[in-house]
Amino acid sequence: MKRNHRSLVAWQKAIELVERVYAETASFPKEELFGLTSQMRRAAVSVPANIAEGAARSGAKELVRFLAIATASLSELDTHMEIARRLGYLKSDKLTQEIDTVSALLMGLSASVKKNL
Repeated sequence: MKRNHRSLVAWQKAIELVERVYAETASFPKEELFGLTSQMRRAAVSVPANIAEGAARSGAKELVRFLAIATASLSELDTHMEIARRLGYLKSDKLTQEIDTVSALLMGLSASVKKNL
């Protein structure tokens, strides 16, 4: 089975973002386990999962669609992260930097694929 998504820098950085989200949310209060912790983790996991699913589809239009879904999940994660920061659960800006990096990579990849449609 050929796994083209693994060669995409956007997918690789999205996987690193998932790792960071899991590490950062591990210290959240236990009462947030089924709330903000779960929401942030699900949104983060959705990003590389949608990149992979789009890359496995048959055409460029489908890839662009799944990249848009990944971008939406990234926006959801950004919102959850802001809430966590305002509640005092997050102190570091590392997640913001990683979200910005993945966002830029998704936009660039999407633009590149659209150019070849």
